[in-house]
Amino acid sequence: MRDYFHRQIQLWGEEKQFALQQRRIAIIGCGGLGSSLGIALGSSGIGTIHLVDFDRVEVHNIHRQIAFTRSDTGRYKCEALADLLTARCEYVDARPFVGDFDVFAKAGIEVDLIIDATDNLPVRAEIDRYAKTIGKPWIYGSVEAFHGQVCLFEESDFSAFNISDKAPAGIAAPIVMHIASLQANLALRYLAELPVKKDLLYYLYFDDAGELITQKFNMPKA
Repeated sequence: MRDYFHRQIQLWGEEKQFALQQRRIAIIGCGGLGSSLGIALGSSGIGTIHLVDFDRVEVHNIHRQIAFTRSDTGRYKCEALADLLTARCEYVDARPFVGDFDVFAKAGIEVDLIIDATDNLPVRAEIDRYAKTIGKPWIYGSVEAFHGQVCLFEESDFSAFNISDKAPAGIAAPIVMHIASLQANLALRYLAELPVKKDLLYYLYFDDAGELITQKFNMPKA
């Protein structure tokens, strides 16, 4: 284990690295964001990762859902992703959960952090309510076209968003990976007990001239 995580141990020492083995997280959605999140966090030493999704891999998913290849077509996304994480890192307990978030929430599975990788605002509102019920933070992430948003919610209220079931627009793989990377960094800092800013919405987008713009907004408290 020391050899596998050598560079992270250089970053924050053995104590924090071994403490990550006791951490439990849930990634809700195993598509674009979930694939990148799973790979990033599944190779970071987090002990248990619950992978929640009811969908199966389709060919049109593969270009942006980097955990999958054509050979995974027809498989449950959560199961295919769990197999990949286990193959990459023997120290992670990747647990697929075939079902939607409501079913997962009713299962009473204890976690330290919930990470949103859905593309559905009503489900995110459910995650927010559930997280507040169990007294745990959660990390929101959304991506569409050339822009995305990330926030680690603790005390702020997700109802500040206009909740609708609007279908997302087109999307390319790099922006998905970029937003997932920001989510993963927030998650890892939180789980490693490093300083991390909570209840701050990061909004990133490319403008018409191709410049990457980053804005930050304090979210209203519940």
